[in-house]
Amino acid sequence: MEYDKAVVNRLKRIEGQIKGVLSMIEKNQDCKEVITQLSASRSAIDRTIGLIVSMNLEQCVRENIENGESTEQIVKEAVDLLVRSR
Repeated sequence: MEYDKAVVNRLKRIEGQIKGVLSMIEKNQDCKEVITQLSASRSAIDRTIGLIVSMNLEQCVRENIENGESTEQIVKEAVDLLVRSR
């Protein structure tokens, strides 16, 4: 699978968020602020996982349809990936 630039950009933003959290911790900032930023990072990671799975699913379904193959197993695997990521 080829990952598009949007996925890379999302991960770079998440990286920046995590670095920001580390800085907050090093500066002994308030627990509530740290947790808020960690929660935002986790949400961004969850959305990125969903994006990657959906992009992959779309590509695999298209290929299977072109080859006259069933898409049932691919969809099941995608759902399993999403469930495991939680």
